[in-house]
Amino acid sequence: MSNQVFRQNLDDKKGPQPGGPYLIQMLFKEPVDMPDKEKMTAVMEKHIGSTECFCYDKKMAGFAALDHIAEFQDGKCPVQLMVMKCDKFKGKGFDAFLMSQMWDCQEDRERIFRECRYQVVATDMLAAALPALERANLDADFVEALAELYPTCEAFYFQNCGKLLLAEDVRSHQIEGSDRFIRFGVNVRFFNIEGTEDMLIDTVGMNTLFLPDLQYHFHGMDPNWVVNHAYNAASYILEHDNHQIMGRKRKDILFSFLDHTIIRIIMGRSI
Repeated sequence: MSNQVFRQNLDDKKGPQPGGPYLIQMLFKEPVDMPDKEKMTAVMEKHIGSTECFCYDKKMAGFAALDHIAEFQDGKCPVQLMVMKCDKFKGKGFDAFLMSQMWDCQEDRERIFRECRYQVVATDMLAAALPALERANLDADFVEALAELYPTCEAFYFQNCGKLLLAEDVRSHQIEGSDRFIRFGVNVRFFNIEGTEDMLIDTVGMNTLFLPDLQYHFHGMDPNWVVNHAYNAASYILEHDNHQIMGRKRKDILFSFLDHTIIRIIMGRSI
């Protein structure tokens, strides 16, 4: 682990916003053509269900997920799934801090950013209006469709949480249901607090679904246990589409709300 010191900017408003787009960057070593319209539609329907291709040209392809309807005050319409053409990837914005939290690709992250010079960007649109569980499953289905459509993809980067995954890990996973969103769309970060023995672990990505992220403050514990607890707690919150974890207290864990998007968990304190 690097000894580099990072300082948190508490005024930074550029991070992922609640209900924001689920933006995916697929990284490639060589340029790749967009699959033809018929193939894309067939693969989307295989993974997502009833689908209509409403846009297909040299710049992008757009699909309406007809089984997933976003409802608004002035009407309703299907969620849209967009896939852009292949473009150059220059690695801008991937600084040392972001790369330090790419735990799933520790051995490959530098190679990926060195070798991959092309990208295909994909995202959902209007999906923020869906219930959390429905959106989680739809976005996971979308990722699996993309993995099948682009077999030469080297890695997936999920902007909503800062997670980098090898494409092979996306294709070969055995996870089912909404836990796929936890695997793809939620990252657990780890920090040592400078000048103390304290550690901090938090999640990023739950707020994409308007659900709270988690933050743990602790010392004298195995951080791997806390990481597992964070993923399990995130899975529980998503599966129940609420914050009922707040009603479950243990003697060594204190739950409190920092704000509407974060649950703070202070460990090692008697209640």
